[in-house]
Amino acid sequence: MEMIIEQLLFSASITGPICLMLALGVLLKRTQIINENFIDVASKLVFNVTLPALLFLSIISSNHDLASSAPLIVYGLAANLLFFILSTYATRRLFPKHKDQGVIIQGGFRANTAIIGLAYVSNAYGSSGVALAAVYVASMTLLYNIQAVICLSPKGEESSQRAFGVIIKTITKNPLIIAIMVGMLFYLLAIPVPKMVLDAGQYFANMTLPLALLCTGGSLDIGSLKHEKHSTWFSTSLKLIFAPLFITIGALLLGYRGIELALVFLMSSAPTAAASYVMARAMGGNAPLAANIIALTTVCSLVTCTLGIFILSALRLI
Repeated sequence: MEMIIEQLLFSASITGPICLMLALGVLLKRTQIINENFIDVASKLVFNVTLPALLFLSIISSNHDLASSAPLIVYGLAANLLFFILSTYATRRLFPKHKDQGVIIQGGFRANTAIIGLAYVSNAYGSSGVALAAVYVASMTLLYNIQAVICLSPKGEESSQRAFGVIIKTITKNPLIIAIMVGMLFYLLAIPVPKMVLDAGQYFANMTLPLALLCTGGSLDIGSLKHEKHSTWFSTSLKLIFAPLFITIGALLLGYRGIELALVFLMSSAPTAAASYVMARAMGGNAPLAANIIALTTVCSLVTCTLGIFILSALRLI
């Protein structure tokens, strides 16, 4: 009994702070201490400045041999690509005439690795975990953007050319990818960074997760879930049940344990990324449905992730 309580406390120590920050975001929004304008400006600040700073600093200050993580990154890419194919097949079979197939598919595979996933890893393993997660996040960001454009693009030669342009634009202009690539360059070439720059960057980095989680909580609109219930719940099941099971079991079969297995699970069990709403809107998809999926997965992931951590820790796999 004592061991079970200890494992429950370990699970809660990872997801609990995220839950509290999300709840605080909801409370601050409802009491009008923060508003839509604050959330919009703060979200841009996180995406363009503070989160890139966090990822860059985590990489260059890492004691972990990032080159040895290549097999894990390759596995993550392969597993997520295969899951994308399977979820696309399942969605088209269960919703054959649904006009929003692309939005449902995107909600099922596109994890919020850069905010929620990173927060989970940070709570569990600190800066060393974040450094390893940074490279994983970069790889998944590349893959997710390509997959999102594929599933949201209408068929046809003209739309294919447009989709290719969107893929190139989203990859080459993504601040997270740029920051991680620059960080890897500095890390591999051992380029020194002045302490004054590191200290200033750390101020920005320390703002990232609290500010991002407050914005995420403030953006939640649970009332919107009364629409598109079947497609919303199906996409949520893909994201929070089937994706973590499929990807984590695959990692287990390949022999991954400890921090690497935990990273795979925590990233795959993160809720649907807020970027899925932006992408659905930009590609002419059903943006309200995308928002519903984000809201439901964000709330439910706190339960499913805690349960998954409890099971993995009880089996002494992480």
